[in-house]
Amino acid sequence: MAEQKRIIGFIGGSGVYSMDALESFERLEIETPWGEPSDAPVKGKLGGVDVVFLARHGAGHVLSPSAVNYRANIDALKRAGVTDLISVSACGSFREDLSPGTFVIVDQFIDRTTKRESSFFGPGFVAHVSMADPVCPALASALEASCVALDIPHSRGGTYLCMEGPQFSSRAESHLYRAWGCDVIGMTNMPEAKLAREAELPYASVAMVTDYDCWKESEGPVEVGLILETLKKNTANAARLIADLAPRLGSARQRSPLGIETALDMAVITAPSARDPQMMKKLDAVAGRFLARP
Repeated sequence: MAEQKRIIGFIGGSGVYSMDALESFERLEIETPWGEPSDAPVKGKLGGVDVVFLARHGAGHVLSPSAVNYRANIDALKRAGVTDLISVSACGSFREDLSPGTFVIVDQFIDRTTKRESSFFGPGFVAHVSMADPVCPALASALEASCVALDIPHSRGGTYLCMEGPQFSSRAESHLYRAWGCDVIGMTNMPEAKLAREAELPYASVAMVTDYDCWKESEGPVEVGLILETLKKNTANAARLIADLAPRLGSARQRSPLGIETALDMAVITAPSARDPQMMKKLDAVAGRFLARP
């Protein structure tokens, strides 16, 4: 596949509400058939590379994890021309060695959410994308290289359990998730990662540890007030990471090693003659490449 121009999308979670280092930036007012995104995406340049930033919870953190319109966010980023997507979010840790301040470059997810629209597809246009490997290894490797270069404490690989929230875990839940072998816990990477795959966008996630959830009783239960200082330090490191990552990835890109850019070719099951025209219209951005095929 020939090289194409790279436009990196960054979705900022708790504590990451803007990208102050952006050059020549502009707010993009984008309408989607799925409703309003969390905020207007901001497009600019970092190290000569085009990037688009979106605050997952909106400016001032006005949206709870369950209230985020994940479909609108992914659709808006796709319409903005994003080719690669990086999530930056806060998380709790289930492992002693993943202490607060550690950045975990996750590679697997367990979805425990129940209240969110988790697919662009549905009646009239059915698709089943593979989520066996939900993270693009090329993006994960670049994130790891940036962490190494910046001396940011980090771990490559890990399973992220996404809970519904907005409440934190009970102790019983925390111990259960540890027994399952989960490494970190958060409230936002699902269905975001699933929707990114449906939109044929390579996705990677940096989970920034703020606490030990509540399994480690010597630390006391997690509370917002107790994690704010760690969150502040993580946010500063996240800004450094993003600034290093953009030029590291560069403006020219090759396709993902997983072939994510053509994920729908083996996912759509509805026969062309049976596809709902209204659904196809809503999918003009998400499935535009697939729909444009002969």
